[in-house]
Amino acid sequence: MTVKKTSVLVLDCAEPHELALFYARLLGADAQAGHEPDLVEVVGGAGVHLAIRKDHGYAPPSWPRPEDSQQAHLRILVDIADLDEAEREAVSLGAVPVDPDAGAGAREVRVFSDPAGHSFSIAATGWSV
Repeated sequence: MTVKKTSVLVLDCAEPHELALFYARLLGADAQAGHEPDLVEVVGGAGVHLAIRKDHGYAPPSWPRPEDSQQAHLRILVDIADLDEAEREAVSLGAVPVDPDAGAGAREVRVFSDPAGHSFSIAATGWSV
């Protein structure tokens, strides 16, 4: 028998409420208190479920330095016609573009760093990870 499972990506940071608000605004979701004191959840329609956890000794990731690996990142999918608008929205909320090919013409995947330094991408629906 297989046990029913679900999953949630948990991002560590120094200020979970602020980072949860960033992702809630970016994803059109809601930020709400989690089941643990240092956890804030971001939930919404279309399968949005993240958690942001306070790490009292948090140090931001050092990627995209060439000697460091990315480890993991969040991929946000949008319709290809909405890529430019999604990028403008992310930047207006505090995301920092880190795509080395930025400005090199049409791109179906755009890479950013969130306000706490985690990498994420906005990609056209249908593009693989």
